[in-house]
Amino acid sequence: MEIKLQNGGSVQVADGVFARDFNEGLVHQAVVAYMAAARAGTKAQKTRAEVRGGNVKPWRQKGTGRARHGSTRTPIWRTGGRAFAAQPRDYEQKINRKAYRAAMSSIFSELVRQGRLVVVDAIDVEAPKTKLVASMLQGMGLKGVTLLVPEVVSENLYLAARNLGDVGVLDPSALDPVSLVGSDQVVITVGALKMVEEWLS
Repeated sequence: MEIKLQNGGSVQVADGVFARDFNEGLVHQAVVAYMAAARAGTKAQKTRAEVRGGNVKPWRQKGTGRARHGSTRTPIWRTGGRAFAAQPRDYEQKINRKAYRAAMSSIFSELVRQGRLVVVDAIDVEAPKTKLVASMLQGMGLKGVTLLVPEVVSENLYLAARNLGDVGVLDPSALDPVSLVGSDQVVITVGALKMVEEWLS
């Protein structure tokens, strides 16, 4: 299939990567797996075995008029441990490499169908100035959340775009389903497009 360039030309790409049927279930699985892998999973609470104190019965069993207690470590005490204490855990979900690539192909195909994939010859700025990136996007007529995907992210482009809250910059090897799905449009160079095609073929 052919994808039209922003300047009026066109580039030939593989149908298996950019003309695939949209598989919502597979895309959802890839997005959830990616977001789950980003979770720290460092939450930790102390059980009754881990809190301090409680080695001695706080008061005698009978005759005080108070409820009987054997330890101040029990969960019903303010200073006691948690009954079902959270422990550090790994939230990572397994997704096969073939399924992940199929999900990414499905996302790119949907971007092409919806006209949200903008292919250009080059993406760069002469100096690390935010207004240069803003004027470049304005010249393309792009608004909203935009993802820029050059072949190699130059320092000028990275520094110029990082101050724009709705503009992201990634190289082809760092593309992920969350960034693609969450973007209103993806601006990609011809060279980066070929790298994506080679990766997903």
